Amino acid sequence: MATNSEPIQVSSLPLPPMQYINQYTDEMLRRGRTPRPPPPIHDQYHMFGNAFNTEENIIRPLESQGIKRLYPMHFDRRRELKKLNQSLLANFLDLLDLLVHCPDSPRRAEKVEDLSLLFIHIHHLLNEFRPHQARETLRVMMDLQRRQRIETAHRFQKHLDKVQEILQQALQSLPEAMEVDSKTLIEADLMSKDCLLQDNGKSDPCYILDRIMCKVVDNM
Repeated sequence: MATNSEPIQVSSLPLPPMQYINQYTDEMLRRGRTPRPPPPIHDQYHMFGNAFNTEENIIRPLESQGIKRLYPMHFDRRRELKKLNQSLLANFLDLLDLLVHCPDSPRRAEKVEDLSLLFIHIHHLLNEFRPHQARETLRVMMDLQRRQRIETAHRFQKHLDKVQEILQQALQSLPEAMEVDSKTLIEADLMSKDCLLQDNGKSDPCYILDRIMCKVVDNM
């Protein structure tokens, strides 16, 4: 069986819902028959099996989730994270010790609960840094855009200066205006004199007789 050696194009994003796209064609838009957007949520909604309230904070406090707080209300996040990390390591070592010596001890379930509670607190403290992370990410993006625009402006200024220099050199290489006018006047004067001579010769009858005599002499 022959195999196809060409690479297969795979999209990293799912295909758009065709039953939704077909309702937003140009004809539907022109007739005004497109579906209306869903109404905004004002009170409560469910996501990933959990209920959320729109009036609550993005990062809900632990008490609203029914979780006991292990650190005070006013604290240093860096210090508390270090303490939680050390407590997590100590409880994990205690759990290993229990599993080695007495695996059937009821304290094993308590240690598992303690580890779960410590992980929840660490995760919660890290989530409280999300607004700060978002602000820093936005600041870095805006700073990058500012540097790119400044570099683009500098490059544009360099090209503009080069074009102005080329135009200045071209203007300097052009002849002077008086010299051009004098040459033009001389050529025009000569052309006008030639035209006058030709016109005079055509209108003068003596010029015609002279041509006839010269022709007779040449034929003799």
